Amino acid sequence: MASMISGFQNYTQEALRAARYIGQGFLVTLDHMNRTPITIQYPYEKLIPSERFRGRIHFEFDKCIACEVCVRVCPINLPVVDWEFQRPMKKKQLKSYSIDFGVCIFCGNCVEFCPTNCLSMTEEYELSTYDRHELNYDQVALGRLPHPVSKDLTIQPVVGLNYLPKGMISNPADQLTITDYPQE
Repeated sequence: MASMISGFQNYTQEALRAARYIGQGFLVTLDHMNRTPITIQYPYEKLIPSERFRGRIHFEFDKCIACEVCVRVCPINLPVVDWEFQRPMKKKQLKSYSIDFGVCIFCGNCVEFCPTNCLSMTEEYELSTYDRHELNYDQVALGRLPHPVSKDLTIQPVVGLNYLPKGMISNPADQLTITDYPQE
């Protein structure tokens, strides 16, 4: 009789424990149901990159001294720096500079260690192309100033995600939610 009572107590404890685990899982599900969706209708809505976003690299040809620090600190030795030594001036003259963004891992080491600050990260992230050879940017393409995403009037930022710093969007008309779609 005692073994039957202890077996019933064990069964009851196991059933209560299972109900508690099921309840905990259900609470997690309810928590996710109250959240807003994160889906962005991409061509019409775009996320404004955060302040320290590492996008396409911008290069200023005039500031570069061809020291090749960017090549040495790059984990994959990606920037291609072509220079020639000018004997009368006893210094290097940069001939060409290129980066293949199809291979770049956007770590930002080249920007961080550049002694002349000729490299900078932009907020441009739309680098897609059908031909991977178009991702090899020379100094002309790298020198092109990007269109700042935060200043683009065609982009409707999504405030419902609460990922932007305060004051980034000041116009109350820009206060869109995820489910608001642009009027065409």
